[in-house]
Amino acid sequence: MANQYNPQIHHRRSIRLKSYDYNRAGAYFVTICVQARECLFGTITDKILHLNEYGKIVEQVWNYLPRHFENLEIDAAVIMPNHFHGILICTEPETTDFPVPPPKDAFNAIHNKGDRPFYEQKTNLGKIIAYFKYQTTKKINQKHGLVGTKIWQKNYYEHIIRHEKSLNILREYIENNPYNWHTDQLHPNIPSKW
Repeated sequence: MANQYNPQIHHRRSIRLKSYDYNRAGAYFVTICVQARECLFGTITDKILHLNEYGKIVEQVWNYLPRHFENLEIDAAVIMPNHFHGILICTEPETTDFPVPPPKDAFNAIHNKGDRPFYEQKTNLGKIIAYFKYQTTKKINQKHGLVGTKIWQKNYYEHIIRHEKSLNILREYIENNPYNWHTDQLHPNIPSKW
């Protein structure tokens, strides 16, 4: 059995910042790649992005996110043929004027995570990305007439945006991404660094 799990070979190093609380308010630049870098969402011709029906599904789910997550704003985004870049801004939830008591069985509510959907077991950012990936995968599979086909790679890349200058640089990067497709490190004809 050559494919057995070997922690020395198969260990995935976390790309999350260990000291950072991903449940707090903040702005994030995220990149999510299609499985095997397959160009699934459309094409770029003469530096113009042409989304196909699957790319339009990704766009619809992205635009819906603030309606599903009440403390979320979406910012600049681009759907590339085989990956997605977007900026998410998680805001502070509105607080009540009085303390909310914990559930009667607070210990079990915290520790029995198996009863909740997988995306509710993650940090706020993790929940949003998991929901986005789940919904786009489900809808694209429905279009294909398939069940369980993976659309996205397992992980995602995130960058914590700490100031306005960084936010503006990332917005510009997103806007120019289709123009730079021929040199993009995620282009299928360029050896992957990922």
